[in-house]
Amino acid sequence: MAEKKTTKKSTAEVAKCEEVKKAPAKRSCGATKKAALVVNAENVGFKAGDVYQALASSECALSVKEIAKKAKISEEETLLGMGWLFKEGKIVATEDKITLA
Repeated sequence: MAEKKTTKKSTAEVAKCEEVKKAPAKRSCGATKKAALVVNAENVGFKAGDVYQALASSECALSVKEIAKKAKISEEETLLGMGWLFKEGKIVATEDKITLA
């Protein structure tokens, strides 16, 4: 039968393990969480209105990022609204910019 080898931990290793055990778990506060994106016809319609108003007030072609900033909505919400407006034929894309049709 083979003998088991026993090893002694150094005091540094023991201290390190003790610190890990004692360290409290880090919790993230709710403020850093992203708000859930609600996808329904009403919400998407409102986002489409926000996108349309941003484009109408700028009177020039804007990128998705610029539209989101101007409309004060996220890029995901901007894309949802743009999809609605593309389907209705209200906006057109030229290279990487979007403008009213």
